[in-house]
Amino acid sequence: MDTRWKGDSGLRVRMVLSFGILGILYVIFLSILHYLGVGYIPLAIIAAVMILAQWYFSDKIVLWSSGAKIISREEYPKLHEIVERLSTNNGLPKPKVAMVNSNVPNAFATGKSPKSSLVAVTTGLLELLDDDELEAVIGHELTHVRSRDVLVLTLASVFSTVAWYLMQFGFYGGMQTRNRNSAGSGVIVLLVAVVTWVLSFLIIRAISRYREYSADRGGAIMTGKPDKLATALLKISGKIKVIPPHELKNVQKLNAFFIIPALSGSSIANLFSSHPPVEKRVQKLKEMQSGIE
Repeated sequence: MDTRWKGDSGLRVRMVLSFGILGILYVIFLSILHYLGVGYIPLAIIAAVMILAQWYFSDKIVLWSSGAKIISREEYPKLHEIVERLSTNNGLPKPKVAMVNSNVPNAFATGKSPKSSLVAVTTGLLELLDDDELEAVIGHELTHVRSRDVLVLTLASVFSTVAWYLMQFGFYGGMQTRNRNSAGSGVIVLLVAVVTWVLSFLIIRAISRYREYSADRGGAIMTGKPDKLATALLKISGKIKVIPPHELKNVQKLNAFFIIPALSGSSIANLFSSHPPVEKRVQKLKEMQSGIE
């Protein structure tokens, strides 16, 4: 197998199209809010502050909310060696390495660019996987770093957040500044907000599911061992199913970033998961392995 990662044109096309659709959607949404009485300057200020905050602090927020701690090579030499080797072989600057003290086996990557990236794993993951499986998981996370889809997903999520707060501002602030507001105005804003949020939710989920398939493929190419990533995914998902719900709840805020979401098997959240089913991911990896053999 060629271990040089060449990127995923399908992922790039989907991200560009998604941002185009979201951009049009939010222009319409802001135009309606302005018509109903919210000035352009307040709208621009609110949107700019939120987007800049997400841009500069998103990776720090993820790190803080996860409880991850930066670890040194002296503390975890094997993990650092894997990260450094895969990064060097694929032309990436070595990201920072962090550890999350949790029994839930998982991993995630964050950062605005490859130079500012971070790869984190949980203590539960190190206890569960062998070296080859751990390497495959790190390859998956490094693919996220190289494709910059962590940043794209974060910025896409900002759109729905901005829309929500702008809606609140429209209801309780700006709509009182003109005489156009009426009972029907609130209904219009509510309907537009619901449509905006639903479409944003579906688009973000579509990007997220595809990016996981792409990262699986990229990780398998980096290591040349798709079967090991398949085994790792099965081990992680199997372990998550038997972990007490209260432990899963402590880390569920990071599900969009995790390699496998920390959801119980009976959770209704599975219907709206940001990740494709593990079975389908494993099947694709087995097909890659068959191609090698």
